[in-house]
Amino acid sequence: MKTISIIAVLCLSFVIAQPKTKEVAKNLNSCEFEGKKLYGKIKLVEYASQADVKVKIVNNFPDLKVKFVENFADECGEWQIVENNEDLKVYITESFPDIKIQPVTSFPGLVK
Repeated sequence: MKTISIIAVLCLSFVIAQPKTKEVAKNLNSCEFEGKKLYGKIKLVEYASQADVKVKIVNNFPDLKVKFVENFADECGEWQIVENNEDLKVYITESFPDIKIQPVTSFPGLVK
């Protein structure tokens, strides 16, 4: 009986200690990642420690399709690259991304 209780406690503590999965951290209904919107004015940063989100650019199976625009990046997946007054800081990586993006010319947004 004690063995079963110990195993149950260990399993419960393991589940509680697990970090949020990408699906939990990413709010699919409002185009956000950890409270930051995934559209608007985007600043590309040199170091991961400076970023709000780390992204990997992919050709297949993205989390978000991104359309780069010159103005009015006010829809999900529309990114206007800026140097100042950014809404979101992005670091481009090849390993351990928070989300995967695919550049597109039309129909940006979350992939469900």
